[in-house]
Amino acid sequence: MTSGSGGTETSGSGDIGRTLDLLWDTGPRPSRGPKPGLTLDRIVETAIEVADRDGIGALSMRRIATELGTGTMSLYRYVPGKGELLDLMLDRVQRPSQDAAAPGDGGWRAALEALGHATLALYRRHPWLLEVNQSRPILGPSALEGMEKVLSRIKPMGLSDPELLSAIIMIDGYVVGAARTLLYQEQAERGSGLTDAQFWEAQRPALEKAMLSGRYPVLAGLSEDTFASGFDHFGFGLRRILDGLEVFVAARRATE
Repeated sequence: MTSGSGGTETSGSGDIGRTLDLLWDTGPRPSRGPKPGLTLDRIVETAIEVADRDGIGALSMRRIATELGTGTMSLYRYVPGKGELLDLMLDRVQRPSQDAAAPGDGGWRAALEALGHATLALYRRHPWLLEVNQSRPILGPSALEGMEKVLSRIKPMGLSDPELLSAIIMIDGYVVGAARTLLYQEQAERGSGLTDAQFWEAQRPALEKAMLSGRYPVLAGLSEDTFASGFDHFGFGLRRILDGLEVFVAARRATE
């Protein structure tokens, strides 16, 4: 489950009934279009490719039609519009990997840690997800399958159902923040033409002078590797969240 906030697009902005029909294959099938091989799957996959390559702002029915070498009106035989297409894209990218760990592999902590890393990888593959407001998602088969797998693995935590859902939301919220920071760093590097190392090197003279001034004794006393790029800040934070949940779970069990 992803929950990117803010953004330039909003999930659930199309016809909800039509979107659900398309997600669950319960609506009428489109008549054959004039372009052989054109299918809803191809349209959705092409839309994802465009968003991955050029951002969600580049997404339009006309652009997708151009990529597919067909007329814009041909797409409307398969999907009503951009709003419904976006919801199909969101569900498609959440499709669980076929080689994902089985529900019984590892305990609840391993499941939530794997969820955190998998969600970060999802945002890294599809950065445009961070530009979509998914506060009101349309739940399709891929989203529900993913939730089912995670919930089946963390059910042994012994928490109430709302608490289990909150644990997932907590992990997702942490990952969204980390993924957005990484995305902003990459955008800043492309926009400025400076690598991260070059950016900080440019500040070195001023910072060294500030550290020698005596005004920042704690900062001046930090070890040389404090800001080294090799430290896994994401993994450190994720593990501390899980530590907190572990304490909570243990306390809950002690009262039973």
